[in-house]
Amino acid sequence: MTFQEQIQQGIPNQLPQPKPYETNINHAPKRKEILGEEEKKLALKNALRYFSSEFHAELLPEFKEELDKYGRIYMYRFRPDYEMKARPITDYPGKSQQAKAIMLMIQNNLDYAVAQHPHELITYGGNGAVFQNWAQYLLTMKYLSEMTDEQTLVMYSGHPMGLFPSHKDAPRVVVTNGMMIPNYSKPDDWEKFNALGVTQYGQMTAGSYMYIGPQGIVHGTTITVLNAFRKINKDSKGGLFVTSGLGGMSGAQPKAGNIAGCITVCAEVNPKITKIRHDQKWVNEIHEDLDELVMRVKKAQENKETVSLAYLGNVVEVWEKFDQENLRIDIGSDQTSLHNPWAGGYYPVGQSFEESNKMMAEDPELFKDKVQESLRRHAAAINKHTEKGTYFFDYGNAFLLEASRAGADVMAENLELGREFRYPSYVQDIMGPMCFDYGFGPFRWVCTSGKPEDLQRTDDIACQVLEEIQQNSPEEIQQQMKDNIQWIKGAQENKLVVGSQARILYADAEGRMKIAEAFNKAIKNGQIGPVVLGRDHHDVSGTDSPYRETSNIYDGSRFTADMAIQNVIGDSFRGATWVSIHNGGGVGWGEVINGGFGMLLDGSDEADRRLKSMLFWDVNNGISRRSWARNEGAIFAIKRAMETEPNLKVTLPNFVDESLF
Repeated sequence: MTFQEQIQQGIPNQLPQPKPYETNINHAPKRKEILGEEEKKLALKNALRYFSSEFHAELLPEFKEELDKYGRIYMYRFRPDYEMKARPITDYPGKSQQAKAIMLMIQNNLDYAVAQHPHELITYGGNGAVFQNWAQYLLTMKYLSEMTDEQTLVMYSGHPMGLFPSHKDAPRVVVTNGMMIPNYSKPDDWEKFNALGVTQYGQMTAGSYMYIGPQGIVHGTTITVLNAFRKINKDSKGGLFVTSGLGGMSGAQPKAGNIAGCITVCAEVNPKITKIRHDQKWVNEIHEDLDELVMRVKKAQENKETVSLAYLGNVVEVWEKFDQENLRIDIGSDQTSLHNPWAGGYYPVGQSFEESNKMMAEDPELFKDKVQESLRRHAAAINKHTEKGTYFFDYGNAFLLEASRAGADVMAENLELGREFRYPSYVQDIMGPMCFDYGFGPFRWVCTSGKPEDLQRTDDIACQVLEEIQQNSPEEIQQQMKDNIQWIKGAQENKLVVGSQARILYADAEGRMKIAEAFNKAIKNGQIGPVVLGRDHHDVSGTDSPYRETSNIYDGSRFTADMAIQNVIGDSFRGATWVSIHNGGGVGWGEVINGGFGMLLDGSDEADRRLKSMLFWDVNNGISRRSWARNEGAIFAIKRAMETEPNLKVTLPNFVDESLF
């Protein structure tokens, strides 16, 4: 069968042969035993309902073995035989160009070079899934190949509920992931209901089909690292940045450190992912001996090198060793997946990688104790360095939150509303006041032709647009404009592409609309092929996350989720090609609600109308909320937006004289 025929087939009428478990692939860890016997029976029934009853007798023992062995039913037998990667949009079967673009993005999320655990359909973060099982993937791709522009595909946590009649202005796909009744959003609830096959953790851009590899966070990390050095009034050249995690999103850190010009030490316990990042040239060197690492760092400091060093081992050992050696760490953070601390997101010090994987499945309570013990030790080591002048910030991965729950010494001496921890979130100190409040966030695009020359043209177009905007930009956003122009000029040289021909660029509403408009014009003129627009959920408007995206909201509303819900509703009727809303992305199940979108530009007048309507709302919804919280940068930005758009009228806050109290 051809690739197109396999897509159109969906779930095959005849059972494919079982596939061997490939040990060279980076697999998800075994999930802990959480279902009772009746619940296991229900999980098997839920899995078998995708298949004709004539196959149940053969599939039942196979699915039971998967559930017992891995804690989930992935349906490995049904993995496609074709290579999993984003193809040119013209290679996909179908009646809708928009649907073809979504198929392309789904396959990019599952590309072996992009996905963390591709055979388990997990893109990043240890549990950020595109689908729960391969039957869902096959059925979804079939539906997309049949869809017209008068239909909408409804996705329930990876399950394609079906194609429904709609209209051309409606989204082609509406995605929800993990949208639980609030009292059922504890970590064990995810374990249970995911094992039952009825919900999933979509992370941010995994279940939204908008992940573009670690590049997606490189730009934000570069801005963060540059501004962290600016905060301590130190040149990044020769400065030392210590952190951990080389997985999906965290893998961006050494690359960002190189772009920022500092020395980066990034610890990682997984040898496979460490090798992948080294092979991709996202990290320069791998070290396994701490004494050797210390000598290498000292040499780099003396020579003011720009270099990224991976330590294959536990980051706690690095913090402790550097303290013993009196090595000066300038800035420090952590980007392990502590939103998922009990199932592979954070590995305890003193245990090997293999021992930890075994313990988390066979003795989860002991594993939890070891993780919390490690967090206490981790925090204590960081505290020693900060007493010597290290600037440490939480990277929005729930490090301080989970450390506090473990009883680590991370709480502020004088508690303030929104400043409970002794260290700030990077959003509180850097990204919030410098970027999000002014509307700057992670605008993304993907060239659906798959041609590198199209990406080069879009880079050039975006740079030209930003340089034109900068000429009349107010002083308040000149630094943001300069940083982003510098970024896009170096994008090709920094070799950021992994998977699809994609780019990320921090831009405000004006920048996003004008860049998108210029792309659409170039498509219309035949200069480039169609382009998919999107963004990370880690943005101005898409996410309500009290310990990350909205951690610089101090009016008491940071635990509300109105903004994220309003965002996705508004995007839906303003022209998005697909929309998504998730529970749990980034910082943990039950800790955040976040929404995203995708939009296909095809050169049409219709696409031009949609992009202007939707992108303006997508950004200014968040600026409005931030201005109502009395964030001065956001008040400036929304007043400026109202001056340019007479139909925008936003409620502004009045400030209260503190002396009245």
